[in-house]
Amino acid sequence: MQEIEAFTAGGVVSGAVVRHGGPRDGLDRSDFLEVDRAISYPLLGETTEYLPRLRLEMDDVLILCPDSAELPIHASWHFVELTIGPFRVSGELPTLPGFDPGRALARPGGPFILLRDVRVDLLDHPEGGRVERPQALVNRYAVEGVGADIDLGYFFPGARFHALMGSPSA
Repeated sequence: MQEIEAFTAGGVVSGAVVRHGGPRDGLDRSDFLEVDRAISYPLLGETTEYLPRLRLEMDDVLILCPDSAELPIHASWHFVELTIGPFRVSGELPTLPGFDPGRALARPGGPFILLRDVRVDLLDHPEGGRVERPQALVNRYAVEGVGADIDLGYFFPGARFHALMGSPSA
């Protein structure tokens, strides 16, 4: 069993999932995520629910935070800011050393992209606080806006892009 947090358009679900191997194993091949001992935290106005089991459709999962992930060892890390559903996500995206966006042949292999040193907050309710996690998997097809210092168009198809200059603000 592995503990997870899944951010959806309606709120956050935490609980345990059965995973064989790493946290990404099965994500690209499954249509749903079975969460045991689920706690569902709605974004606004509803009460927290405690459920013995909850089935989440993978297309509904915007951000998935596993309790551990294998980070690439030989990677260059690029700060990104993402808009995804009701959330703003910032963190660092790995690329291979020497990565050239204009000539890159390598493309992400599935719907989820790994970020490290992740911060998540609500776009319309900054008073709601910030969640910080060591890593997260982001549904790249649900990303609506991207700020980055390099061209990441093929990582996030359909997203609006803007360039980030300088170092990220904390």
